Amino acid sequence: MSESDAIARAAQPATVATLARDLRALGVVEGQTVLVHTSLSALGYVISGPVSLLLALAEVLGPTGTLVMPAHSADLSDPAAWVNPPVPLEWISIIRAEMPAFDPHLTPTRSMGVTAEAFRHQPGVLRSGHPKVSFAARGPQAAFITRDHALSPSMGEGSPLARLYDLDAWVLLLGTDHDHNTSLHLAEVRADWPGKRWVSDGAPIHLHGQRVWQTYSDLDWNDSDFLMIGRDFAEATGLERQGPIGAGSARLMPQRALVDFAVAWMGQQRGH
Repeated sequence: MSESDAIARAAQPATVATLARDLRALGVVEGQTVLVHTSLSALGYVISGPVSLLLALAEVLGPTGTLVMPAHSADLSDPAAWVNPPVPLEWISIIRAEMPAFDPHLTPTRSMGVTAEAFRHQPGVLRSGHPKVSFAARGPQAAFITRDHALSPSMGEGSPLARLYDLDAWVLLLGTDHDHNTSLHLAEVRADWPGKRWVSDGAPIHLHGQRVWQTYSDLDWNDSDFLMIGRDFAEATGLERQGPIGAGSARLMPQRALVDFAVAWMGQQRGH
């Protein structure tokens, strides 16, 4: 969405104060641990864009709250599996040999949006060590959430998503829907269904001070039913809160209840 489109969608510009007001009305409170997925353009015109949104989140959560965002870098993966776009076969070995290793400070996010990219640069933000699906966090629980991110499964029991589950954290979708809800990937790891499969991936990492190409096994992730899971969770539990945020919409829900519901849903619905 262009800036002119954002202006056309909004009755007035969103500010730090109005965004904070909308977040509080939705149910975000000081001291919460919150995993945020956001599409800034869906919120209409926001003065100073991600800066105002991050300031509003920090104001509402306060010094005792912890803010978490995905900081994925999907391009740090095996080029043999790239399809959007694919690369010539003769390039694959060159890319594997020359791709710089993941650096939590230097490696940019990819397709995460401007808010997540701005957030990872904030002072005090920690970033987990997975080369492909890292998470960034700021606040008292940041170290607990981001440390020791296991390579495989990348969004399973050794990931920040599981640490958020341990903390009984919240998921906040700002201008996005459940098809961008990464917590449902944790449910994929925990659930069983016919045809569940694992695939091989790889990425450059630093190991014992040396850059190495590391292959690993990961789940064949499938978000095609995430919208249905989110819809059914909201209808069945009544635990999803919905409300406006700027000129867009927001959803707030307890992550643990969502993951537990999705594990059961996948076991009953997938492959049947």
